[in-house]
Amino acid sequence: MKIGLFIPCYVDQFYPQVAKATLILLGKLGCTVDYPLNQTCCGQPMANSGYAHLTGGCDDNFIRNFGGYDYVVSPSGSCTLHIKQHLHGHNAATNGDAADIRGRVYELTEFLTDILNVQALPAQSQVRPLRVGLHQSCHGQRGLHLSPMSELMGKQGFSKPEKLLRMVDGLELVDLDRRDECCGFGGTFCVVEEAVSAKMGKDRVADHLRHNVDVITGVDVSCLMHMEGILRRQGSTVSVKHISELLVNE
Repeated sequence: MKIGLFIPCYVDQFYPQVAKATLILLGKLGCTVDYPLNQTCCGQPMANSGYAHLTGGCDDNFIRNFGGYDYVVSPSGSCTLHIKQHLHGHNAATNGDAADIRGRVYELTEFLTDILNVQALPAQSQVRPLRVGLHQSCHGQRGLHLSPMSELMGKQGFSKPEKLLRMVDGLELVDLDRRDECCGFGGTFCVVEEAVSAKMGKDRVADHLRHNVDVITGVDVSCLMHMEGILRRQGSTVSVKHISELLVNE
């Protein structure tokens, strides 16, 4: 199984350890992984700001870099959802390539559960019992359906990130008061509505702190970055880790 590793810009620039953890984890699970060196932005920031019509270059570059892989995997729910919904070619030839990639791109936890059907992780254990709060990012939960949504009734499936975290020895997953509340990051929302975004982030962080977590985790580094900034400004010792870092435990 040959995987194209799609690493979003902000992960590449600010959280390279997340890319490394994803690569190591996939390798331990038997995948052959490539990192196309010419990949750049997927175009999501422009699309979120109302400039989707200017993302053609991003689309073409993504198609050039990720065509031909069995699967494209990314440690980012929001960027994965953008590719699933908005990747398009700009002529008859690339339209077909874009449609093929849209059907083969997966967020990391989605890939581990839906494609690899992981039932156990590589041997690992935490140094001590680690209390972990799981942040359900909006794109992952409501766009990719990684977890059930509390506002909906009826059968919705299970939480894919939660299932994987429960496989980690020594990790205690904490029940939060509002398990699927938005952190307020919202891409460019945090820029144009700074005060609202910051207050939402403080509320989200407070829920984790009330439950005495050691670590806040999730599938989107953008959300985690937002909450990490709030924690640092509050002088908190709670750490923030992408789910790949906890699953690989290197």
